[in-house]
Amino acid sequence: MTERPSAFRLVFAPVRALFVSDASAGILLIFVAVAAMLAANSPFAAEYQQLFYGKLPWTPIPKLYDLHLWINDGLMAIFFFVVGLEVKREWIEGQLSTAQQRRLPIMAAAAGMVVPALFYVGVVGGDSTLLRGWAIPAATDIAFAMGVLGLLGNRCPASLRLFLLTVAIVDDIGAVLVIAAFYTENIKMEWLAASAVIVGAMLAMNKVRVSAYWPFILLALVLWFFVLNSGIHATIAGVVGALCIPMRGKDDETMVETMEHALAPWSAYLVVPVFGFANAGVPLAGLGLEQLLAPLPVAIIAGLFLGKQIGIFSAIWLADRLGIAPRPDQASWQEIWGITLLCGIGFTMSLFISGLAFAGQELLINEAKIGILLGSLLSAIVGYTVIRLSAAHPDDASSPYIEKKG
Repeated sequence: MTERPSAFRLVFAPVRALFVSDASAGILLIFVAVAAMLAANSPFAAEYQQLFYGKLPWTPIPKLYDLHLWINDGLMAIFFFVVGLEVKREWIEGQLSTAQQRRLPIMAAAAGMVVPALFYVGVVGGDSTLLRGWAIPAATDIAFAMGVLGLLGNRCPASLRLFLLTVAIVDDIGAVLVIAAFYTENIKMEWLAASAVIVGAMLAMNKVRVSAYWPFILLALVLWFFVLNSGIHATIAGVVGALCIPMRGKDDETMVETMEHALAPWSAYLVVPVFGFANAGVPLAGLGLEQLLAPLPVAIIAGLFLGKQIGIFSAIWLADRLGIAPRPDQASWQEIWGITLLCGIGFTMSLFISGLAFAGQELLINEAKIGILLGSLLSAIVGYTVIRLSAAHPDDASSPYIEKKG
């Protein structure tokens, strides 16, 4: 006789499944964003600002004189280090390891960066100050997007989940290159040369397949310090350091994968939420329709909501029609459209780039945050709705609602 599930299980099983799935990091990030907005508009708003922007009484690195800088330039290097490990693993042995596998994600990610930037530039026009933010709507927040997918259960086929992940990986590569190329200060060659020496040492250890982790970690920290002082943004050191880690050590141990698995939970459940809480809060007091319709937030909203979906959907459609690469298996065009909408959720990387683009300009940073939050929210709601109205995929083994056996 088959045991009937209790009412408790029927109600709470989807919630439990959500928080033990990959989507839980995205759900946490959603809560963090809400908490940051509440804190920035509460009676404790002054304390919130002082916590992150108040000058520290003492700091071992004078350049990092407040907690916000330690988070954005220091803690976020761990996030970028994990990104670098993921990129290396996927590129060498994973879903991007062959030219055929790379074709569609690279086309989609490229279109998903270029078209939003064009929308942004079209809205801000010739304003040279605002033009510095052209890359803000070009990045997708994978944790946030996967959080929304988690809410959808088996409404999204496994092929589209995988597609979203691979596009996000290529998207991350593009965002890192953009930060390195366009958002740097005056480069100090002596620090850059010292950084190159450290990279050379790490590559040499890679070549001889050093199996110990601590030499790589130690040199990665030194590399971060040198890059911090070179004028290139310090988080780039995270990616470069990760790319120097050997795929396998002398005993054929999977070093990259081991480090990624060890650091990924810390990045997803500590680093990114702390960054989100420190950066998502924007005071709404005195905010009117004039500020909401200012060129900067409108440009970001247009880039995230319109540019992302148009760019990525067009790339998939053209690749499929021209025979360059087939669209994801067992996915309808409606579901593909929903995924391209979710790619317009640009939280973590968009906030990060906005801080680089408008450093020291509080008004523009707040306007950018408004555009990022509204554009991401609109993309999430419409994307969720489009996929929710599609047919369920009850046999999709990747669904967090399906109990795994064996």
